[in-house]
This record gives sequence, C-alpha cells and structure tokens, in this order.
Amino acid sequence: MKKPVKCCICEAEVDKDAVGLNKKFLGREHKKFFCMNCLAGYIDVSVDDLYVKIEEFRDQGCELFM
Repeated sequence: MKKPVKCCICEAEVDKDAVGLNKKFLGREHKKFFCMNCLAGYIDVSVDDLYVKIEEFRDQGCELFM
C-alpha cells in the first residue's frame, strides 16, 4: 500500500487530484506537493478555480486526472 502524500506546508493529506494539479502546474519532476488550499494560495487562485481546472483537464483527457 502506498504511503499517503502530505502537504509540504500544512501536512494535510493530498488527494490524487491535488497531486495531479501539482504536477500539471509545477512540473512532473516536482517532489513536494501542496494540498488544494495551500496550492490555491501558492498560485494565487481560489480552490473553486482549481476544481474547475480539474474538470477541464479531465475533459481534455489528461492522464493525470483519469
């Protein structure tokens, strides 16, 4: 079983969609991950904006969100 991914700021558990967004926005080689709240603050958007982007990426067929 995989070890849960923790946010590098607040240590909250990071779900697979948040991992996908981290990789999409920060690069696939990025090793530290942000939870949705911390990622939104880091890139200066709302959490709702991030959920909209997840749906857009899914609709585009992005493998990070399948």
